[in-house]
Amino acid sequence: MANLKELKGRINSVKSTQKITKAKKMVAAAKLRKAQAAAEAARPYAERLEGVVASLASKVGGSDSAPKLLSGTGKSDTHLLVVLNSDRGLAGAFNSNIVKAARDKALELQAEGKKVLFYLIGRKGRPVIGRLFAGQITELYETTGIRDIGFDQAHEVSAKVMEMYEAGVFDVAHLFYSKFRSALLQEATGQQLIPVPAPVDVPASSGAAVEYEPDEEAILADLLPRNITIQIFKGILENAASEQGASMTAMDNATRNAGDLINKLTIIYNRTRQAAITTELIEIIAGAEAL
Repeated sequence: MANLKELKGRINSVKSTQKITKAKKMVAAAKLRKAQAAAEAARPYAERLEGVVASLASKVGGSDSAPKLLSGTGKSDTHLLVVLNSDRGLAGAFNSNIVKAARDKALELQAEGKKVLFYLIGRKGRPVIGRLFAGQITELYETTGIRDIGFDQAHEVSAKVMEMYEAGVFDVAHLFYSKFRSALLQEATGQQLIPVPAPVDVPASSGAAVEYEPDEEAILADLLPRNITIQIFKGILENAASEQGASMTAMDNATRNAGDLINKLTIIYNRTRQAAITTELIEIIAGAEAL
């Protein structure tokens, strides 16, 4: 009977866990709708701003007066990897996929003889990166206590990154985050932030004469810092949607697995109970025959 008691306790424990995972799935689904809408709303502006910057950058080219954020420092010895993670788990491989993408890039750069530094946002990536790249974490941005990380935080991060760039701490900066595709698919993504990458496909000119006031260099001096902030903000929004999508999927899988485990334990419980009853009957019959 002790065995039956243990099985019943195990079944009740799994049922309690199932209730928790089901509730977490519903919470993630509710948060996903808001986060997905924000991420999708930010994409057109971020992409259009990138296009404008690319168009202006193609006109400035290798000019000596080009802003430093566009022309670079003239070398690429030190790279800064800005890695966006969350503070919470229970989201499947969401955080680990971002860390893996950043890790692979860091190892690739180090194999080329480059120095790699990290700027970590969120707590989840710190243990792994701190273990693999000890002493290379130069900045930590605390998001604990921030309910909804947003534009203000993106502005603070971009300001710090540009301050480090002007101080000569690094030559190239990369941003790593998870791009939201759907609730079932999130793609760990890396993009170069500084210097702004040269445009690959700039739309052909319509032939119209365009004059800029002030000139292209002055406009870029204003747009480039704004573009970096917007790209970080976009990454934050993509991350928020990806986290909720991954959490919803993970909790749905956990709920299903708990249901399967409950069914299996129930079968074992019923069989064990039946065997115990049969054994008890045999003992009763044997005792009666002995009388």
